[in-house]
Amino acid sequence: MASEAATRIKADIRDLLGLAEDAVIAVNEILCADPACPGTETVILVMNPGEKTKAFKLQSAMAEATRDMLAAALAS
Repeated sequence: MASEAATRIKADIRDLLGLAEDAVIAVNEILCADPACPGTETVILVMNPGEKTKAFKLQSAMAEATRDMLAAALAS
């Protein structure tokens, strides 16, 4: 289920980045119809008070995202 995957991803992102509870994390899965797109993408927005919003993308569906994939996306 997408909401369970989003909850898991948010917890992993919070842990990987060492974010406080007041940081907001948004996780959305989008399907791009353009042939140049990879298909399903997971977009993660990290909104930490006092900082610019940071965006990260995974070239996979939320349910397929692993902690290692998230760590790699955060490092890029």
